[in-house]
Amino acid sequence: MKQNSGAECCEEYCVHVQAVQQARIVMPSDEITSAASDFFKAFSDKTRLRILTALAEQELCVCDIATLLGMTQSAISHQLRFLKQVRLVKSRKSGKTVYYALCDSHIKTILAQGMEHVQER
Repeated sequence: MKQNSGAECCEEYCVHVQAVQQARIVMPSDEITSAASDFFKAFSDKTRLRILTALAEQELCVCDIATLLGMTQSAISHQLRFLKQVRLVKSRKSGKTVYYALCDSHIKTILAQGMEHVQER
């Protein structure tokens, strides 16, 4: 058995010390990975994905989204609250109506690339 400093893997000692050191340098902090986890969690729900897809086309109010998805306004508001928390959606008030839109073009790009990826064969 080969003896090197490093963790054991596959019955031999790991010889990828430089790779581990390089990965450690670029590894984001716990705070960043926690925020990223919440960000990607937003894409893990079918309803939220449908809301984001609709908002990628144009801003909409809760009533519009509820009608589009055949859901209650309360259910849509709950999802929009989460999407705002993770900074995927922003709101704008006009009179008594609140309109929702994607926060920025990054969200639209990530959504489009994800949809494209799952449709590849």
